[in-house]
Amino acid sequence: MKFCNELETQFRKESNRELAVLMENYMKNNFSFLGIKTEKRRAIFKSIYEQNKVEIKSNFRIIAWELFQMKEREFHQVAIDLLVKELKKNFILEDIKLIEKLIITNSWWDSVDTIAKYILGGYLLQFPSETLKVIERFSNSKNIWLNRSAILFQLSYKENTNFEILISECEKHKHSNEFFIQKAIGWALRDYSRFNPSSVTAYVKSTNLKPLSSREALRLL
Repeated sequence: MKFCNELETQFRKESNRELAVLMENYMKNNFSFLGIKTEKRRAIFKSIYEQNKVEIKSNFRIIAWELFQMKEREFHQVAIDLLVKELKKNFILEDIKLIEKLIITNSWWDSVDTIAKYILGGYLLQFPSETLKVIERFSNSKNIWLNRSAILFQLSYKENTNFEILISECEKHKHSNEFFIQKAIGWALRDYSRFNPSSVTAYVKSTNLKPLSSREALRLL
């Protein structure tokens, strides 16, 4: 894809090894980085996007997956930014296959949380009848990132959050010893506490969440 080639050329020109090392350390050395800060990365993406709109509009799913398989994390970040931009209210039913593939590929909190909130969450807003089926499958998976996504997908729903689904996910995973699951439970509850503090408080006090989850859930209360 022309867009991918031009993006890679520009990114490699702008690479900064000193910054890359800092970024890699911050991400526990799970990924290689080129050392491009977010503001510059998005500026480069915007410029090249404008020059390749026709190609992108017709092929953005293919382009995103191609970028997501590249080595450096900046390409994965552009892939997610591209999908957030192009998929908004423009999902097709089959996109859940791509969403799941993205969640379980090059997985870490930075990519998974954005995908869960803006892409999985957006997909299920457009296809609400798919919610229970998809969330049950993700929640029952042995993959912790699918589990985390099932807990966090309503972060953009605000006051429209389905609290019954949120509670169900919290109950299912509340005994997990996995840090990323405990943290997700607390985060999801804390986020909803901005809109329904009494229900969140009552739920946390009536169940036996892990200490980390409880602390995170009640942080705003």
